[in-house]
Amino acid sequence: MEQYKRLIGYLKPYWWIVVIAIFFSLLTSGISGAMAWYIKPVIDGTLNKDMNISMFPFLYVCFFTLKGLFSFAHSFLMRAVGAKVVRDVRDQLFRKLIKLPMNFYVNKPSGELISRVINDSNVMQGLLGYSVKDVLVEGATFIVLLAIAFIKRWDLALIAVTVLPFSLFVIGKFGKKMKTISKKTQEQISGLMVRLSESITGIKMIKGFNRERLHEDKFNEENTRNYRIAIKGARTVEYSSLLHEIITGAGSTAIMSYGLALVFNNQMTMGDLLSFFAAIGMMYTPLRRLGSANNNFQQARAAADRMFYLLDHEPEKDGTKDLPAISSDLVFNKVTFVYPGTDRKVLEEISFSVNKGELIAIVGKSGAGKTTLVDMLPRFYNPLSGAILIDGVNINDATLESLRRNIGIVSQDIILFNETVRENIAMGKPEATDQEITEAAKAAYAHDFIMEMPNRYDTVIGERGVKISGGQKQRISIARALLKNPPILILDEATSSLDTASEIIVQKALDNLMSNRTTIVIAHRLSTIRKADKILVLEKAKIVESGTHEELLKKDGIYKYLYQSQFGKDVSNI
Repeated sequence: MEQYKRLIGYLKPYWWIVVIAIFFSLLTSGISGAMAWYIKPVIDGTLNKDMNISMFPFLYVCFFTLKGLFSFAHSFLMRAVGAKVVRDVRDQLFRKLIKLPMNFYVNKPSGELISRVINDSNVMQGLLGYSVKDVLVEGATFIVLLAIAFIKRWDLALIAVTVLPFSLFVIGKFGKKMKTISKKTQEQISGLMVRLSESITGIKMIKGFNRERLHEDKFNEENTRNYRIAIKGARTVEYSSLLHEIITGAGSTAIMSYGLALVFNNQMTMGDLLSFFAAIGMMYTPLRRLGSANNNFQQARAAADRMFYLLDHEPEKDGTKDLPAISSDLVFNKVTFVYPGTDRKVLEEISFSVNKGELIAIVGKSGAGKTTLVDMLPRFYNPLSGAILIDGVNINDATLESLRRNIGIVSQDIILFNETVRENIAMGKPEATDQEITEAAKAAYAHDFIMEMPNRYDTVIGERGVKISGGQKQRISIARALLKNPPILILDEATSSLDTASEIIVQKALDNLMSNRTTIVIAHRLSTIRKADKILVLEKAKIVESGTHEELLKKDGIYKYLYQSQFGKDVSNI
């Protein structure tokens, strides 16, 4: 019941439209009742030659026309409400998604989340645009026609209502089954979208490794499973319809047999019987549609379970203190981190400090926890224990907006959007002027290649920047960080994937970016961190060495080993 309340709650902003739609639905039901009622005088009058038969077609053309107009008005209004609700639900889901913590996304493929926002919300439109309409119209029509049936012949009406328990049983039994099938269907569609999303995103690797056939087979498996569930759902719906037909057929046969016996015994007229039978026939139709509406409600409940799971998930916890620009130091105090759902410590009691304006480098083997360490600074992840402080303020107490306003990030995994160059750079400062964007691009050594593009700064660079090179992507991301002008800068292997020529240009841009900022660098190429004020070496979740480049080379430790492995030099005499 609580779930239904939440679903119907989305109708509240549009209650006045729903009220108007209900009014038209009642008129539609009234017309249906009038059509059944006036069959008796028309038939009896025609048989007794008291009525001109030419009036019959005219009268029913008027009935059908009015019913069509009222039905159109009601259906259009309810579909409009359904579309509005879907818009609202999708907005709400998206707002929730972008506020969820990063650890939520660790085990949630993007295709599954897309399916929940798009496909599951579509079910809401079917519920509110069609099922609610059917409940209102067909429910009211059923009541009106049932009342007419009892007014005309209560004994025949009692025979008609004997089928109701059987119909309600069918509605309940198949409704529950439909919810289970619908839930599996939505999950399977999510799996299909995950497979599709991964294949499109990784198309370059698929082609490069000649794995088209493998991915075709995997997609076909997902698609076949989806087909089987869809067939199971269709079979359930049709079984429900079949049983309704049998039940209503049996009821109609009983009514007709008993009614004809009454006519032959002159206890009722043929007009009475046909009028009553028309009412009953018209009454059974909404009963079947109510069963179909119940199936749709169950489908909506399954989709709602998945949507409410997202909406009820805890968002990122925000602080209350506004963090000004850094004026002193940055401190990691005994920070320990464990990924949710695991017991392995990725970082254990990490402690170090960074003075304002210093350059700190973090090195270590793959999987040592370097990226996780810096990801905790903008609170993409929160430590299990310990604290991170900026100017003595625990970042957990700072507002996320003020914390992230103070931090700029340039990583090897460059995220650019299918928008113009200007819009991608302006992410660092949405209110920036064209001159500020140009100056940032120049400082990032990006201005020249941008001016060679077809539309210059208004060139759309494609999803994830597929229309430009890796070095160009990196320089645009640096321009974005320069425009933001943050006091704290994180560089996560910003040049590791570049060729030598691109690295030289990007390194110049990075030098401009790092000037007069507190900078933390994750470095794969150790040649880029020789000038660091301090180098931290991570190994097995802990800091095992720290010092300058020269100091660490004099130690017979991990940094010296990494340096010799990378450059093939004997540095024992340095």
